[in-house]
Amino acid sequence: MIKKYNLIILFAATLILSACHSRRAVMRGEPGEVVAPQASVAEKYSAIMGVDVNSIQNGRLYAFIDQWMGTPYRFGGLDHDGIDCSGLSFLLQQQVYGINIPRTTSQQVLIIKRKYEEELQEGDLLFFDYDGKKFSHVGIYLQNGYYVHASSTKGVTITKLHDPYTYKYFSRCGAIVAADDVANTPDSK
Repeated sequence: MIKKYNLIILFAATLILSACHSRRAVMRGEPGEVVAPQASVAEKYSAIMGVDVNSIQNGRLYAFIDQWMGTPYRFGGLDHDGIDCSGLSFLLQQQVYGINIPRTTSQQVLIIKRKYEEELQEGDLLFFDYDGKKFSHVGIYLQNGYYVHASSTKGVTITKLHDPYTYKYFSRCGAIVAADDVANTPDSK
């Protein structure tokens, strides 16, 4: 009887623990290292952005996005209970690319080398002017005209840059440059 009772407890514990297991992507490799994505993650994000599954190559980036997707917006937030746009940008650059950038949007815009929209590459920053405030929102460019950001209404989400609502607020974009290079970059301001 005791063996049967222990077996039932073991089975119940296994069932409970497996139900709590996260199905989110696992970040493999080290920051700055490009690793192949999990097949399910590549399929998911290729469908969202309308690209070939083989174009999803940065496994760390898409695993990071998958871990944060749907996290609610919270001004000043920096965890899974809530995160703001500059916090998402800050953590993504650090954990995916191994780049330390300032924490706030107003400081992040100062460390980019401006680009034209058609020159955007994965990891570049996009800035928006909402509520009449210059550079009040930041997102991270992915590919095929899509970017990831922490929306105040939808939380962490992927949006098309040419979305009719958001595009009218788009103001600047560019690649992150080393802090030492910012002073020597005339178009970084």
